[in-house]
Amino acid sequence: MTGEAFDVVVIGAGPAGVNGAMAAAIMGARTVLVERESVVGGAGINTGTIPSKTLRETALALSGIRSRRLHGVDLSLRRETSIADFTHHRDNVMQGERQRVESRLERLGVQRCAGVATFVDPQTVHVTGTDGSVVMLHGNLFLIATGSSPFRPPAFPFEHPRVHDSNEILQIDMLPHVLAVVGAGVIGCEYASTFAALGTEVHLIDGRESLLPYLDSEISRVLTDAMTALGVRLHLGERVETCQVDTGDAITLRLASGAALACDDVLVCSGRTSNTQELNLASAGVATGRRGLIEVDANFRTTAPHIYAAGDVIGAPALAATGMEQARAAITRALGSDLKRDLATLLPVGIYTIPEVGTVGATEESLRAVGIDYVAGRWRAADSPRGCILGDDHGLLKLLFRRSDLRLLGVHVIGEQATETVHVGMIAMLGDGDADLFNRACFNYPTLGDLYKYATYDALLQVRADKN
Repeated sequence: MTGEAFDVVVIGAGPAGVNGAMAAAIMGARTVLVERESVVGGAGINTGTIPSKTLRETALALSGIRSRRLHGVDLSLRRETSIADFTHHRDNVMQGERQRVESRLERLGVQRCAGVATFVDPQTVHVTGTDGSVVMLHGNLFLIATGSSPFRPPAFPFEHPRVHDSNEILQIDMLPHVLAVVGAGVIGCEYASTFAALGTEVHLIDGRESLLPYLDSEISRVLTDAMTALGVRLHLGERVETCQVDTGDAITLRLASGAALACDDVLVCSGRTSNTQELNLASAGVATGRRGLIEVDANFRTTAPHIYAAGDVIGAPALAATGMEQARAAITRALGSDLKRDLATLLPVGIYTIPEVGTVGATEESLRAVGIDYVAGRWRAADSPRGCILGDDHGLLKLLFRRSDLRLLGVHVIGEQATETVHVGMIAMLGDGDADLFNRACFNYPTLGDLYKYATYDALLQVRADKN
């Protein structure tokens, strides 16, 4: 492959890179995919999305937490759980997804190149393999999809075996009795929920005054109550000033309030940094910003007109699903195809806390900020037969309709299967659906889908009452 020329060179085989390479190959472009690791999948398959969600599901199964909700029945298989109990299922899921990705790439004829890519000039990268060999690749178009890595604040001694970032936490040998999670973003909240479900005493520390403040505030409050009920101890409006490891390996966190918190392990979730350090982007004329973020325009084109970027490497929303869509749109636009020229106008968010959160569209706060009059329809899972069957005490569906025409503007779900249920509302919004759509729809009984009908009825009754 030395000195070969390609129509498209994709750097990074995570969710964005893989799907960008597939899109290019589908459109007939001669494509090569460069990856520094020995396996495809990036954080999506190997260190983040898939393994962390598999850990969560296994934790729910082994801890018996779902069965304990059903009138106190405990059907857990064991009372003491070790990390080894999780690895079998996690590894099988990861390996299966890698094989599926590898098979699709092979069928589409995407060539592969292993090693670290570095730009030599705007049209050329050299790829250094683990054995020191160098391959030169020339491209007409480039897609940078190198992802991101956990940011490591200097206050924490990450060299200690029990001070972890979000990649390392999946490699611990034994469950901690006391875990401090620093940072209550999505990753921090997800891991805090998972470990609390397993009986670990979890302390969640964050400088903000509420959990995930970009959520609709009502959903954030319900999540706060649910995580507290799960046993997560919240320290909001706090920050860690020092992390001290004693001679006996005891870890003490000193908080800004003066409080001291002793724990067995620390998980630091302080955001992420784009993986751009080794790309030598200056040689390609590509500009970067804070924490290495690559600057792109509405078409995902960088400051170099033939180089595009997608996924975590360009920043928020930094989700696997959005990265895939960005890469597909970037490649089709770059190649002048109409296959997928437009990115989805609505990007759903799925948060795998316990309970799950799914959200898409406007929040009450955002609607008030722009002066849109709205009505909020709500229905609790506990007031539906399916929710009762599932033992879902905290579940809630909230629909936001524009009052003038009852057009659906926002969907917010918390509870069992929320990350799935939200898609019903998303599709309705993509089709400019209104309250009458759910009024006419027939949902299977008993299902969580039926929440949409009753939340809509709630909104319609409010509108009728206001008119009277």
